[in-house]
Amino acid sequence: MSTVAFHVFSPKKLQSGVVFSSPHSGAEYTQSFISQSILSAHQIRSSEDAFIDQLFAAAPEFGVPLLTAVAPRAFLDLNRAHDELDPALISGVPRKGQNPRIASGLGVIPRVVAQGQPIYHGKLSMAEAQNRIDSYWTPYHSELQRLLRQAHRQFSQAILVDCHSMPHEATEIVGKRGGHLADVVLGDRFGTSASTEVVDQIEAAFVAAGLKVSRNTPFAGAYVTQTYGRPSRGQHAVQVEIDRSLYMDEVAIEPNSNFSAFQDLIRGVINEISRVGSKQTSLAAE
Repeated sequence: MSTVAFHVFSPKKLQSGVVFSSPHSGAEYTQSFISQSILSAHQIRSSEDAFIDQLFAAAPEFGVPLLTAVAPRAFLDLNRAHDELDPALISGVPRKGQNPRIASGLGVIPRVVAQGQPIYHGKLSMAEAQNRIDSYWTPYHSELQRLLRQAHRQFSQAILVDCHSMPHEATEIVGKRGGHLADVVLGDRFGTSASTEVVDQIEAAFVAAGLKVSRNTPFAGAYVTQTYGRPSRGQHAVQVEIDRSLYMDEVAIEPNSNFSAFQDLIRGVINEISRVGSKQTSLAAE
C-alpha cells in the first residue's frame, strides 16, 4: 500500500467554506492485501464508492477543496471511529457493549464487504490493525480537520459535503416499503449535523439538476457527519449518497454510457453547493 494516505485537490484561491470529501473511493488494492483475502480482486471492490472521486473532481474549479481516500474501504473504513475494532476479526480486542456496525462486520477494519461476504481467512493482529489506522485513518482525519478549520477561519463557517454512493437496490427497498424512491439521499443525522437552511440549499442544488432527493432514509450519516457536524459552531456536515446505477455498471464496476453526462450534471451541482458556502449569511451564526 502507498505511504500516501490521501489526496487533496485544492483550488488556486479558496472562494467558499465548502469542503468536499470522498472517504470510500480509495482504490489502491495491493497484491499483498488481495492475497490476504478469500475474495477475488473484483469481489473485494463491492463496497467501494467507485468513481465518486471522479464525479466530484471539478470541486477546485469552483474554489473549494476535494479530499479523497487512497486506501480502499475493504482495507480501512474512514467513516468509522478509530476504536471501532471488531473482536471477531482482530486478535486481542475485548468484547464489550454491542455496536451494530461492528457486530455486522463493518468496523474501522471491515470483516465483510457488500452482501456480508467475508474478506479474510482468519484474524488479523492488533499490530496490523493499528498500523493501518496510524498510516491512513489518522492522516486523513487530520487533513479533514485542517480543511474545515481553514474554511471556518476564512468564511466563519464550514460546510462538509461527504460524498458516497449507494447500490440501486437500496433505493428499491425504500420504494417497496412505500418510501420516496430517490436518486440522492442526504444524511444530516435527522437534523443534528447541519442546519436546516444548509441542507435545504444542498437539496435544492440536486433538485435543480433534475434529481430526486430524500433525507436520512435509508442513510442518515455515520462517523464523519456525527463527528464533524457542529451546526451550533457554524460547522455543518451532510452525507450525500448517489444511486450508482445513474453512472456505473454495478456488476462490472465500470462507468456506464451515461457517466460523462452525469459527471457534467454533478459539476453543476458542485457549482451551486459551493455558492452556499460563499454566502456570509445567518448560517455562520447558527
